[in-house]
Amino acid sequence: MIATTIGQAFLITYNKRYRKNLTAKEFFDHVYFEYFFNHPKYMQWITNSPFVQMKSGQKPHLLHSEERIEKLGNLHKKVFNGEKDASIAIGFPAAEEKEFATTSGLVTDIELLFEDEDIYLSWIGGGLGVGVAGGYSIFFNEPEILIKIYEGWKIYRQYLNDPTLSDLRGNQINTWNGQWLNFAYNKRFRNDFDFAMLHSKNVFSVNDKGIEVNTIKWSELFFNISNKFPIHTFTGYVYSLGKANKTFGFYPFYFSQAKKIVDYYKTLFGEQAALDDAQKYESLFGIRLKDACALGSIGLQALEPKDLRKHFGKGSNLKLIKPKIFQKKEETEEDYKVRQKNAEQKDYENVITFRTYKTWLLAMITKNKEDSLKYTAEVAEALHEYREGTTKTDRRNLIQSELLAAKTKKAFLGTLTKVIEDIDSSKLELFKGLRDKVHLMSSEDFGYFAVLLKFDYAYVERERKL
Repeated sequence: MIATTIGQAFLITYNKRYRKNLTAKEFFDHVYFEYFFNHPKYMQWITNSPFVQMKSGQKPHLLHSEERIEKLGNLHKKVFNGEKDASIAIGFPAAEEKEFATTSGLVTDIELLFEDEDIYLSWIGGGLGVGVAGGYSIFFNEPEILIKIYEGWKIYRQYLNDPTLSDLRGNQINTWNGQWLNFAYNKRFRNDFDFAMLHSKNVFSVNDKGIEVNTIKWSELFFNISNKFPIHTFTGYVYSLGKANKTFGFYPFYFSQAKKIVDYYKTLFGEQAALDDAQKYESLFGIRLKDACALGSIGLQALEPKDLRKHFGKGSNLKLIKPKIFQKKEETEEDYKVRQKNAEQKDYENVITFRTYKTWLLAMITKNKEDSLKYTAEVAEALHEYREGTTKTDRRNLIQSELLAAKTKKAFLGTLTKVIEDIDSSKLELFKGLRDKVHLMSSEDFGYFAVLLKFDYAYVERERKL
């Protein structure tokens, strides 16, 4: 019944902010109902609720105002009669005489007492869920976030009522809440936005089937909320309401750790790069929310970049070689430019991927400010010089097939001993320091360190166009 708690937290904040004294029922009648249901397109679809129960011949988008008011009255009647199943109170168990259905969540056999106000609060809270990719939603019991979500209701309603956007799908309030929060807390937020701007930022997708709100990736939202709350930790309740409700529970969201990632990115690649690359790297960070919840908290570890694990141990599908594009004899100038542009775009995406991986790996293994953020890059440069010291392939194989492919500290240090035998004397102290550093690492940190070194080595190759 967390929706009731969220609704209550919001209503207290709303009344203070706007100098009102509305009860939950008054807010529901005069604000919530007007935004969500008193229009041809609903903002929310609650299965089996009075708002979706149609008489013969009725369709939601064809209802008259009087018919919509009648459905509001039907809800009031059910609440007055003491009904409080999932179709009347959001997040409550489904109605079952003998046992609860699979659509029930947070079920208890303890007799709980609920006032009518609690039922209306559950509806208000239900409209404040933040939808993210994977079919999940998050409740944040944080007044400023709740008010910001409320401010977005008006925008979604305007778009649903806009005759030029007649193909826009309704009933996506939670999905919209996620996109709205992500946009509103973005550093490049502008008050003079319009639908075209939101579409360009992938808030909406437009195709032959219509227009709908895209689902935001939780990591993108995580980064942008951290812009507003850079040192905060909020508790989020992760859940899914659908044919089969799922409850993951309460988790701390460490927004300060998103700031740590951004700060590292700025230090490594520059302030402007961090700003320009933001949408790209934000979408690359983050494991599935379901897997993140299994960690027990949402923070740095949960931000592990997509597909990073496939680069552990032997083999790496990451190609950092800068492409060389030459015009073919039979190729027109226009086709050549298109091919060149596509190659440059792919190269840029590879660079962003490299930067994303490097930033997260450094954040995971850097324990204090004394640790050099450029250490692995220095080692990679030295390894490259070592490799260039001969025309034979033995050093290349030693580095790529053994040192950088090592899965354990023992294997890595064993190969490093072979490297040190032929290393230039000017680099001897660097490699002795590397030996000591690896020896003192935990097995987990070594895994991150080895992959980071592999990426830095590949990047050196790219820059030298080998």
